Amino acid sequence: MWPPKAAIFDSLCEAAMAFPHLQQPSFLLATLKADSTNKPFAQRCQDLVKVIEDFPAKELHVVFPWLVESIFGSLDGVLVGWNLRCLQGRVNPVEYSIAMEFLDPSGPMMKLVYKLQAEDYRFDFPVSYLPGPVKASIQEHVLPDSPLYHNKVQFPPTGGLGLNLALNPFEYYMFFFALSLISQKPLPMSLHVRTSECAYFILVDRYLSWFLPIEGSVPPPFSSSPGGTSPSPAPRTPAMPFASYGLHHTSLLKRHISHQTSVNADPASHEIWRSETLLQVFVEMWLHHYSLEMYQKMQSPHAKESFTPTEEHVLVVRLLLKHLHAFANSLKPDQASPSAHSHATSPLEEFKRAAVPRFVQQKLYVFLQHCFGHWPLDASFRAVLEMWLSYLQPWRYAPEKQALSSDSQPRCVLEKWAPFIQENLLMYTKLFVGFLNRALRTDLVSPKNALMVFRVAKVYAQPNLAEMIQKGEQLFLEPELIIPHRQHRLFTVTSSFLSPWPPVVTDASFKVKSHVYSLEGQDCKYTPMFGPEVRTLVLRLAQLITQAKQTAKSISDQCVENPAGRSFLSWLGFCSTDPNACYPANDMDEMGQDSIRKTDEYLEKALEYLRQIFRLSEAQLAQLTLALGNTQDENGKKQLPDCIVGEDGLILTSLGRYQIINGLRRFEIEYQGDLELQPIRSYEITSLVRALFRLSSTINRRFAGQMAALCSRDDFLGSFCRYHLTEPALSNRHLLSPVGRRHIASPARGPRLSLRFLGSYRTLLLLLMTFFVASLFCIGPLPCSLLLVLGYLLYAIAMTLLTERGKLHQL
Repeated sequence: MWPPKAAIFDSLCEAAMAFPHLQQPSFLLATLKADSTNKPFAQRCQDLVKVIEDFPAKELHVVFPWLVESIFGSLDGVLVGWNLRCLQGRVNPVEYSIAMEFLDPSGPMMKLVYKLQAEDYRFDFPVSYLPGPVKASIQEHVLPDSPLYHNKVQFPPTGGLGLNLALNPFEYYMFFFALSLISQKPLPMSLHVRTSECAYFILVDRYLSWFLPIEGSVPPPFSSSPGGTSPSPAPRTPAMPFASYGLHHTSLLKRHISHQTSVNADPASHEIWRSETLLQVFVEMWLHHYSLEMYQKMQSPHAKESFTPTEEHVLVVRLLLKHLHAFANSLKPDQASPSAHSHATSPLEEFKRAAVPRFVQQKLYVFLQHCFGHWPLDASFRAVLEMWLSYLQPWRYAPEKQALSSDSQPRCVLEKWAPFIQENLLMYTKLFVGFLNRALRTDLVSPKNALMVFRVAKVYAQPNLAEMIQKGEQLFLEPELIIPHRQHRLFTVTSSFLSPWPPVVTDASFKVKSHVYSLEGQDCKYTPMFGPEVRTLVLRLAQLITQAKQTAKSISDQCVENPAGRSFLSWLGFCSTDPNACYPANDMDEMGQDSIRKTDEYLEKALEYLRQIFRLSEAQLAQLTLALGNTQDENGKKQLPDCIVGEDGLILTSLGRYQIINGLRRFEIEYQGDLELQPIRSYEITSLVRALFRLSSTINRRFAGQMAALCSRDDFLGSFCRYHLTEPALSNRHLLSPVGRRHIASPARGPRLSLRFLGSYRTLLLLLMTFFVASLFCIGPLPCSLLLVLGYLLYAIAMTLLTERGKLHQL
């Protein structure tokens, strides 16, 4: 509900009527700009509603560009506008409800759009803010392939600044709305915002549901006058001819909407342009950031492109893909059949069939290739993964999915989806290979990475899916006996073009080849998913999964069982505080036993799914595991990483690097320097350790001669002093290099006093506990201290005698 209308805005209308000479658009715009800084958000929206209702389009068209920018922010990201990407209902419920009602497809803002649309106003949009490939193409006077830009490019007059697109109000609004997702600065890491709950994400969902309806037709726009309709945008003549490349298509529904003058025209065909425009704007602004030509030229996903998508961006694209699948699959069976093309169909039905293959497939493929090749090797890749998997499974969004049984068994992929799989073959095969290469470089012991491997394996293990992918590969690899070599370049030709040729290649085979060649180029080298090269990668992944399972178990046994209790006991001296002791090489110690069990479960199921998909045998996995050198000693951590011996020492192999990254093996790193100068440990008090070091250093400098004389004596006093003033086992250090490891004699250091043990929490805690227990027996601090000194003297005498006796036995 809008707030009650305040009388303060009525004064604006009265002032405009009282002073006719002030009834200029600039006056209205200036008033609204002033109010935007002085009035609260709710009041501003209420005023905007009244302005949209009361003022004519002649005055509103000047306000429109400012209003759009004030809502979605500036294209350069300086102004954030209403900050819809952070606006959430549970945090700011009032502002959220007002903004959503104002920007709803049936709300006041869209009424303004249709009001201006009826007058055929145009607004300039700078080409410099378009996605990189589109901007570069237009600046080179090459018309982009998308019909979204046709008849819209406006060249500046002599001395003008930059190129512009002349957009109608609906296009202008949607351009700003779509670009606000990527033009604004990324959200700070400290701000925890759930994308699915923010206003922008929900608005995208509402616009998709409104303009790409799964049921029924697109609602007609609001008319500015009773019985009136908003006309479709008329084509404009370009100011300069373009040299186009490729086969350009006019608007899919141009025949339905261009020069439509009959009053009896089908309303659906009259208004379908909004659905087509919405989809094209979303796809162009969100996906068309990487050039297909550059990708084909490089034959690699590592083409140098400046745009870097965010996780929020990917989540919104996934929402688009999921809705498009539901939109395309909402066709009735008789409408979706191939024979339906020969009968009269509505523009909306035709658009549903063509939406994904015509507008989305190519740009999404290049977008995914870039993400697979450039996204960091961390858990944030999950967003890209789920977007990819959503596109691969259109059957999840089909209407009949509700009628399927909800048992635990995976559902079989029906044969009706074979055309989709074949016409998207690279999405299933080449991107799968890209994921394998990523998985082989990640820490599979991490629960989040293990989950991603499990998700992909589970999707591909759906009954009948692997067979359908393999069938698609067979269609692509069919020999070309009669069709000329260059025919694949004309992948959009009709069947009449092929009529003079014998039908040697099936229609399905031709579609698969056209799909691959259009995305990868005529001279591409295709690697079959079920060929020997990919099978080798899968076997290697299976080996690493087995290793990761063993490592997770080892970490669970050694480092995760009870970290809090172990730390406390180490303070008391019951556990080792050796700085060179084993440490976890991943985040398992922070996840707990439940996550470790989940990791093991994910990896176990992923391994089973891989066996099903590629028909692997237990014997193969066992043999390759042994060949990998996975044998470990009883502790499971003592073997060195895989490496070769070079001139300058050990050189890690790729396998050795993987073993270190995943914690499978490690080098034994020990502190080799002066024990007094080793780094301060977590169980020590920093300031106290430094003070004790300065004190002991002063004593050692002043009494160095006396301590050396005492330690050189051959009697019991000399042995007693040597036990306290010399470092034990000084001659047992070894070389840093594990190659040719041998014991060496360290440089001799003179006798010295070390007080560092008094700076540890353990020592101080033991002393406090001793004084506390003594107080219970009515023993004061001084007698307790004397008893401690006497007890230590007895202990030191015993240890001196045992040490001297050990030396005699060694002699």
